[in-house]
Amino acid sequence: MATNPVSAATPDIPALFTPLTIRGLTLPNRVVMSPLCMYSADDGVVSDWHVVHLGSRAMGGAGLVIAEMSAVHPNGRISVKDAGIWDDKHTEPWKRVVDYVHAHTDGKIGMQLGHAGRKGDTGESWKRGSGDETIMGYDIIAPTAIPVSERARVPREITPDEIAAVPGWYVDATKRALEADFDMLEFHCAHGYLMSSFISPLSNRRTDDYGGGLENRMRLPLEVFRAIRAVWPDERPISVRISAVDWEEGGHEIEDAVAVSRLFHEAGADLIDVSSGMVTNKRPPDSSLFQVPFAEQIRAEAGVPTMAVGNIEWAEQMNHIIESGKADLCVIGRGHMYDPYLARHAAREIGYDMPWPGQYSRGAKFRQLDR
Repeated sequence: MATNPVSAATPDIPALFTPLTIRGLTLPNRVVMSPLCMYSADDGVVSDWHVVHLGSRAMGGAGLVIAEMSAVHPNGRISVKDAGIWDDKHTEPWKRVVDYVHAHTDGKIGMQLGHAGRKGDTGESWKRGSGDETIMGYDIIAPTAIPVSERARVPREITPDEIAAVPGWYVDATKRALEADFDMLEFHCAHGYLMSSFISPLSNRRTDDYGGGLENRMRLPLEVFRAIRAVWPDERPISVRISAVDWEEGGHEIEDAVAVSRLFHEAGADLIDVSSGMVTNKRPPDSSLFQVPFAEQIRAEAGVPTMAVGNIEWAEQMNHIIESGKADLCVIGRGHMYDPYLARHAAREIGYDMPWPGQYSRGAKFRQLDR
């Protein structure tokens, strides 16, 4: 269980920069780099790009960096350039990334496991709709043959035999993540990907044991989670990313998210990474802090530590979220794209003298002189 995010703060250390202990893992602060798809892998194999991308954010002070969603099956990729963890050849390149973070920073690193499901094979994000995206013709699967939008491909309904094989994909991937020495796992159950599409009533219209009420729709995600938890060491935490609300009539509301979070927590989840939407093409509001209330409510009602995401931009916002107990961690995506040293710069903004690496120690005083 996580420590209390408020009691750890002192007059000299803002809440955002207090450590957080989850199981046997202690994060040096509450700033997290969100998993960000880079579309820069070759047959799932990560490269120097990922060493620099993830290593620089850890060097930049993030207490935890989470690697992009790594596919547990080759057909579970969003694009042909996605990172993978479905084959042994992926382990050593990922270990190179992890080893860099461990050797040169105080930060920790997590791996996000996922399968894109009906959102697979849609090409690199910046090329979609241009006609220049690379589409491979993957066999895309879903609980029900319902496309994400009227322009998307219709997925194939996954068979009962295939459902039985899914936990094994994740178990094999988990074992490789452990061999690569990741500190933490995140199980991706949000944004309309395969696990998320089982959970949401908008995308799951099955009439067997894996469809219908919430208990049945949660059956496969919980089977997979329990299988992962059984092979992942007890001292290493697992978070679950969920879509708290679907932003569409007939979809999940926050009360459903509380129930989903409680089920995962009872199964052994240590953190809930609270996102929303993207189960359909209905877009969530593009406003600041719009998802933080979901993290706060889940934390209070499901009794599980949460990670807040969603257009969190300013250091004062981040610190307030932790200080006021709305969430236990602040997960920043676009901000870390814009500024690899976001955590160190946030510390400066709120008046905290965060230690810098010795090699960069002189840079800590940059722009502190009078003009």
